[in-house]
Amino acid sequence: MFFYTNYGDPSEITVPFVGGFEITKLWDVNRGAAEAASRVFFGKPTVCDSFDQVSDDVDLVFVADCNFDGADHLELATPGLEKGVPTFVDKPFADTVANAQAILELASKCDAPVFSLSILRAEPAVARFRNRLPEVGDVNFATMQGYGTHPSGLVHTISATQHLFGPGIETVRVLSGDKHTSYHLEYGDREDRPPFGVMINCDVGTRPFTALSMSVYGTRDDIHTLMLGDYIYPNGTEKIIKMIARMVRTRQVPTLMDEVIESIAVIEAFKEAKETGRCVKVADYLSCE
Repeated sequence: MFFYTNYGDPSEITVPFVGGFEITKLWDVNRGAAEAASRVFFGKPTVCDSFDQVSDDVDLVFVADCNFDGADHLELATPGLEKGVPTFVDKPFADTVANAQAILELASKCDAPVFSLSILRAEPAVARFRNRLPEVGDVNFATMQGYGTHPSGLVHTISATQHLFGPGIETVRVLSGDKHTSYHLEYGDREDRPPFGVMINCDVGTRPFTALSMSVYGTRDDIHTLMLGDYIYPNGTEKIIKMIARMVRTRQVPTLMDEVIESIAVIEAFKEAKETGRCVKVADYLSCE
C-alpha cells in the first residue's frame, strides 16, 4: 500500500495498528492472486482450493471483494455462517435488500454474527466535520462530491450522509446526463434532518486521489471540508477492525446494521430513479425485508 507515500522516511509509512489477528487461510477466484497475497505474509496463510475451505477452523471469515455490487456475497458468506463462524462482509453488504436479509436470516439461524460497514460510516474525519454542524445554525442543505454511480461507490456517499445526519432517508431522485450524474436524498419532514436534503455529485472530473468533499449550508453559516480519501481512511479502518474484534469476542453485532440495510435500499432506489427519472421511495425497497 502507499500509506502515506513518505518513502524517504520509513517511520512515516504507518497505519494505526490493531493486534490480535492472524491471517491463516486465503482464497481467490484467481488462485495466483491468493498465492501472491500469501507471499506478502511470508507464506503463512494457506491458499485454499475453494472458498468453503476458508471457514474451516477459523475464528473469523472476511469476505473481501469490495469492488463489485455484492451480488455474490450471500454465496461467499454462506459456508462460514453455516459453521457458526463470525463473518465480516466488505461493502456493499449485498446487491439487494432481499439478499441482505437472506444473509441476516442465515446468520441468525446459525447463531453466527455478521457485520458490514463502509469506512465512511466510521471515519473520524467525518465525525469531526459532523461535530462542526452547530456552527451553521440550523442545517438547511448539504452537498457532497461522490465516488461515481457504481454500488461500491454509492455505498460510501450514502454512508457518509448517514454519518453526518443519521438514517431515515426517505426518497431518492437522480439527475443524469451524458457527462454528469447527481442524486438527491431527502429525509422528509423530520426537523432533525436537512429539510432541503443532500445532493451528491457523482461525476466531477479529475480529483485528488479518492478525495471526498462535503459542504453544509445553514441559516447562519456554511462549512466545507476536503478529505484526502485513502490517505486518512486507515483511521476509519482501525475503528471497523476494532468493532470486528469485539464482535468475535462477544458474538454481538455492532448496532449499525439497520443503517447498512438502509444503504442497500437507497442504492436500489437510485437504480430505479436513474432508469425511470422518477422520485423513488426508499421504503418501497425496505419493505422487501
